[in-house]
Amino acid sequence: MRQILLFAACAAAITAGCAKSEGEKPGAPPAPAPAVAAQAETAASASEDRRRDPFTYANYEDVRVRDLALDVTVLFEEKALDGTATLTLERLDPAATALILDTNDLDIRGVEAGDGAAWSPASFTLGPDDPMLGSRLEITLPEGASAVRIAYRTSPGAEALQWVAPAATAGKKRPFMYSQNQSINARAMAPVQDTPAVRMTYSAIVRTPTGLRAVMSAENDMGPADGEYSFRMPQPVPAYLLAIAAGDIAFRPLSETVGIYAEPSVVEAAAAEFSDTPEMERIASSLYGPYQWGRYDLLILPPSFPFGGMENPRLSFMTPTLIAGDKSLTGVVAHELAHSWSGNLVTNATWSDAWLNEGVTSYVENRVMEAVYGRERAVMEQALSLASLKEEIADQKNPALTQLRLPMALENPDDAFSDVAYVKGEFFLRFLEERYGRDAFDAYLKSWFETYAFKAATTDDFRAFLEERLVKANPDAVSAAELDEWLNAPGLPASTPAPKSAAFDKIDAARAAWFEGAAPAASIEPAAWTAQEWLRFINGLPADTSAERLRELDLAFDLTGSRNAEIAFAWQMKAIEAGYAPAMPAVENFLTHVGRGKFLYPLYRALKEKGELATAERIFEKARAGYHPIAQRRVAEILQAQN
Repeated sequence: MRQILLFAACAAAITAGCAKSEGEKPGAPPAPAPAVAAQAETAASASEDRRRDPFTYANYEDVRVRDLALDVTVLFEEKALDGTATLTLERLDPAATALILDTNDLDIRGVEAGDGAAWSPASFTLGPDDPMLGSRLEITLPEGASAVRIAYRTSPGAEALQWVAPAATAGKKRPFMYSQNQSINARAMAPVQDTPAVRMTYSAIVRTPTGLRAVMSAENDMGPADGEYSFRMPQPVPAYLLAIAAGDIAFRPLSETVGIYAEPSVVEAAAAEFSDTPEMERIASSLYGPYQWGRYDLLILPPSFPFGGMENPRLSFMTPTLIAGDKSLTGVVAHELAHSWSGNLVTNATWSDAWLNEGVTSYVENRVMEAVYGRERAVMEQALSLASLKEEIADQKNPALTQLRLPMALENPDDAFSDVAYVKGEFFLRFLEERYGRDAFDAYLKSWFETYAFKAATTDDFRAFLEERLVKANPDAVSAAELDEWLNAPGLPASTPAPKSAAFDKIDAARAAWFEGAAPAASIEPAAWTAQEWLRFINGLPADTSAERLRELDLAFDLTGSRNAEIAFAWQMKAIEAGYAPAMPAVENFLTHVGRGKFLYPLYRALKEKGELATAERIFEKARAGYHPIAQRRVAEILQAQN
């Protein structure tokens, strides 16, 4: 998931040995070499508690869901999914007599158990509602039962689903619905074992009003928009990668295996903006092994989508704010594609090891960007992201949250998704690349993806694999103390690579000359500047830049009128900080038309800290209905928090 800002400096339990049945799933590789498997098993036994996900009720050590079959109707008027979920089970403990699932605000209407052909009513209890975890659903399993079938309906307020009114869509005529299940929202869409430690295949039959197409993170039904669609995901995925959307959706192919889904008025612009996606897939496959998911498509969502992208397999969900007209923001596409290896293929066993998902993905993303757009752009993006990370670490009051391997006792699994997971994780891999050499590290990472494909892994697994594959052969390249510092110590190690961009040196010089009065704004010649160079210029403006100085820049370059969402956001942050009044109407317009969290949360926070709480509350009241439930909650928390 791309929820943090890589282009601006502000703000986004299965071992290799015990997952033998998962190794039999389609596309899974042979078991690890004995030495590697033994080492991983030793590391696992030394930290067994790090494999138990604390954010699930599920008894997945005893009974594990292996397949989910949904049969649901999309009810736009009621804002609900209504139907059944059939779960096929594996009893890891033959003596287990109950299945425990995660739910959140689901209306459970009945439960049956059986063998998939014959069914009989099963007793169940639904526990009390926890504000974060939802309710525990415990189902009594009769002897011999290998499946359960649950009749249920989602809640209109489910945080997993947003029901977008026609006026908030691009077409303005038909409603739209989409899911966002990371990190623990799948339980609000269906009764599941909602933990990244459990993988399942799934299928679905989805009914919609005629003329509205349903799509899912699966093999999609490309038949006519007749109101009934079937889906199949033959590769096992964790519940957070279960995804659905429905609306007035068109399709444009980019290649035989890559295409764009979007509203009809958006699909052509999106296809042009993201036309490099097939090349990105080719490069990633050449570096890290075959793409194992069949197709790779993108779904462009309405502006309310709270993230840059979500890596739902086969169908990444994307924000329309990436459509800049110049391919300057396609790094997010590279990021979501990279998840096809890191995160989707090899998944963190718990959210405390989220860097294995996001940090490895950010590294792969940057390698793909370098191959497609050149080293200079890749280095600029490294420098921007490192600046963002340093700022976040400086502002973080809890040092434990600046470690790569986070404490198991997180207050909320979403706490794992910060620049630390994304950027510190990326720079840890960049450090390893520098020490071992790119060729050797590429071979290591490819082997990591192959060995742990369709499994859940921990930091201990990664380190054991590293020591087996690289450290043994190069004992002097990286010390144990350095690995400990990167993985377990707060902050940034002294060994953090320092990206150097010649283009940014020129930007810094031009900014300094203008700010110090040696050159007027009109003397700056940014005609050939990329979005990354503009962001470097804006983000580097000193904190004491006055409103009058911003006015000078605005008159020269019309930054308040920028149509690039990243540049507009960076400029608006500076405008709020300086009290630059001419930009305030643009700020309000931006906040009422964009739902992406990495823009919303800092802007609302900046308004509040500047003493404009009443303005922020007024804008929020106006815009709230158009935000995703996740964004509604987060903005409300920001505005209500005590300073």
